[in-house]
Amino acid sequence: MRKNRMRELLNAGKPTVGTHVITTSPEIIEVIGHSGLFDYIELSGQYATWSLPQLDNFARAVDLFPHMSSMMKVEQDPRLFITSRSLGAGIPNILFADCHTADEVRQCIRMVRPATPEDDGLQGCVIRRITGFVLEIGTEVWVRTLREAVIAIMVEKASLVEQMDEVLSIEGLDMIQFGPCDFSVNTGRAGKMHSPEIQRQQKDIIELALKKGVHPRVELDDFEKAREFIEMGVRHFCIGWDLMVIYQWCRKHGEGLHRLLGE
Repeated sequence: MRKNRMRELLNAGKPTVGTHVITTSPEIIEVIGHSGLFDYIELSGQYATWSLPQLDNFARAVDLFPHMSSMMKVEQDPRLFITSRSLGAGIPNILFADCHTADEVRQCIRMVRPATPEDDGLQGCVIRRITGFVLEIGTEVWVRTLREAVIAIMVEKASLVEQMDEVLSIEGLDMIQFGPCDFSVNTGRAGKMHSPEIQRQQKDIIELALKKGVHPRVELDDFEKAREFIEMGVRHFCIGWDLMVIYQWCRKHGEGLHRLLGE
């Protein structure tokens, strides 16, 4: 079965650099892969419109590039179905959104792990891409693949922030990411995700995660913004969204050309 590049980098103590896609176009995946500069691609499934065959094709496109892995962002409901289908398609790493409590985080981890006595997981034997369809059904290799999945959670609910000491002590949690947009909405401060208060909260969460030995990841739209987080000790970033890049390009070059024509 295919190696999980993201897990290899985490185990080696090395940084990871990812990018997001909201479309499931294999062409976009291949273009990103040809750059040779990203360790993984996150399919932001919480926002994307996707079908089950598209999950397989997304994973197939990523598999063309040995230096890359993939991740699925899973929304609140139906978590188990989306997680099972993402893993089954060959997307080996999972980011869970909208967790409210430490117990929810524990349940999310179970959704990724195999249904062995020692793992107490919820993933059973499947005839899907993760097993080569018919090659590794229920084998030790398949069990190991699920155990090596990188599990991350979004920290974006006030109730979860209140339980962060407990959350960061949960076995099997690899990575956390603070979500300033949802957190601002959840705390009655909609539209203020860039406020000093929200930004301070993000840094407090990052500092606590580093202290507890859990990897903090930061989302960016510009690599220059990584400097302050790198100084804090952050080594994991996911930068850019395909739709936003297209929009920004259209605004910049469309306005520029109109301006020239107006002259």
